[in-house]
Amino acid sequence: MTAKGEKLKKRKESALKFILLLSVVIFYFLFISIKYGAKDGFFITFLTWTFFVLCTPIADAGFLLDFPIRLITNIKMLHTEVLVWAIAISSNTYFTIFNQQIYEKTFILLLLHHIIIQPIPFWSIIFLSASGTFVSIHLADKLFDLTKDFNHMDYPKHSVIYQAILFIFLVTLIFIVYDFLLKKLGINLPL
Repeated sequence: MTAKGEKLKKRKESALKFILLLSVVIFYFLFISIKYGAKDGFFITFLTWTFFVLCTPIADAGFLLDFPIRLITNIKMLHTEVLVWAIAISSNTYFTIFNQQIYEKTFILLLLHHIIIQPIPFWSIIFLSASGTFVSIHLADKLFDLTKDFNHMDYPKHSVIYQAILFIFLVTLIFIVYDFLLKKLGINLPL
């Protein structure tokens, strides 16, 4: 397969993943809207997305946007993820000040609100999530660049291996501390 054909195939795969993700979000929105109405359904769906951005130590909610955007526009995933985090933080600031009762609608939003209003120790979850997210996005950008133009990289290829090892170490450490903090919240995750 030619390089152009592979690029087209990757774009189609990314588009399919994005459509599947969008379908899940729409289904969740419809389900929540039936229960709480369209206006609250939109806010609950949006804030649930922000929970996954702010409170999970991997680039999941943002990465599902970052990678397709990188494939289509070649904008670095790190830049997109910064925008994702800015939107998540500013929207939760707004809702915490002007519409706190929205957080009472679902368990995930109750948990998010509890984390937001108790900076010590629970903002540590957000900081750990940011660390894990941005380390993984940085490495993903480097790997994307490496695979895109393997022969013309401006940094040594072995540095990616060292960064991958550092990434694994950091993610392991982040998950250990993250699990500890979740247990303080009374949440046990099966590992």
